[in-house]
Amino acid sequence: MKSNTKNAKGSGTIRKRSDGRWEARYTTGIDPKTGKQTQKSVYGKTQKEVRQKLTEVTAEIDSGTYLEQTKDTVGEWLDTWLKTYALYSVKSYTYDAYERSCNIHIKPALGRIRLSALTAPQIQQFYNSLITEKELSPKTVKNIHGVLHRALGQAVKLGMLRSNPTNVCDLPKAHRKEIKPMEQAEITKFLQAIQGTKYGLVYQITLFTGLREGEVLGLTWDCIDFQHNAIYINKQLQKTKKVGGTYCLAPTKNSRNRTILTAPSVMALLRKQKSQQAQMRLLAGEAWNNSWDLVFTNELGGHLCHCTVYKKFKAIVRELGMPEERFHDLRHSFAVASIESGDDIKTVQSNLGHATASFTLDVYGHVSQKMRQQSADRMEEFIQKVSG
Repeated sequence: MKSNTKNAKGSGTIRKRSDGRWEARYTTGIDPKTGKQTQKSVYGKTQKEVRQKLTEVTAEIDSGTYLEQTKDTVGEWLDTWLKTYALYSVKSYTYDAYERSCNIHIKPALGRIRLSALTAPQIQQFYNSLITEKELSPKTVKNIHGVLHRALGQAVKLGMLRSNPTNVCDLPKAHRKEIKPMEQAEITKFLQAIQGTKYGLVYQITLFTGLREGEVLGLTWDCIDFQHNAIYINKQLQKTKKVGGTYCLAPTKNSRNRTILTAPSVMALLRKQKSQQAQMRLLAGEAWNNSWDLVFTNELGGHLCHCTVYKKFKAIVRELGMPEERFHDLRHSFAVASIESGDDIKTVQSNLGHATASFTLDVYGHVSQKMRQQSADRMEEFIQKVSG
């Protein structure tokens, strides 16, 4: 069965090819550049199979739900998405993380599959293998899913996919790590141990303000208001994830700026840092270069390195018999101390820069040993009163 006549949009012709297969050609519309009909084909082993495919595709054309089948593979689309969309819509640090997820995990597993043929079961098997074979954490798998979900979501917007297959995939449940804030006695030991050390003031400011590591290392003097005991948090020191990556001052996490009012003792520590930095500048002479006007610098005015500050911190807490403590636990310790001191959750949320108070409650819904003991003491007092 063959026709050489031009067809209306959505109609088609069926013929048997010389290789034995059946082919149905159909018209998708008019090319605006040439004015000629745009035709596509579907193939099958039998005339019945091809006729069914033709019926389905012409119905889609008539209803306006037809999608042009892209020839791009998943890998090719990821490359396009990264360079055309992601590069200009996220921070450089985030882009590097996206690129690593694509190159190290997604493309090796799914990259050769035709984008239009990618299915939810294929993606689910990929996620499962990340857990069972590569032994990645649920949080890491969730991050990889986020990249693929966003890339395929853009393909849907462009009409390359009818729906996003990642929407119906199940992710492994991530369990939040138990936070380990320092108890009061541990904080006292820690403060004694860091007195006079190279990064002692960095650790103290972090402990007494709850700043993230990147925020405290990216703090600049123009954001310190000594008159009103305030610190304006509007950036963080960040290093790109590429090998040999460079440091930069980037927006804060979630791009949320905030102002925190601090204790006078914190301002005293910052004044001390300003004095010490002035001495370093004199010693460095012409070699001094603090172009970012950072609060915390090395001996020549350059930025501090996250890994160096972290390694020194770990060495100190190990010597104190607290090897499980992380730098981020200084932030947790600040939050718990604030709650124990009577700060409401909304204030703690604002100081920490969390997006919502519910997130703050979720993280710090536990109570410290001191608070548990206080609760038991109050209950004992109540029991004694009602027991006569």
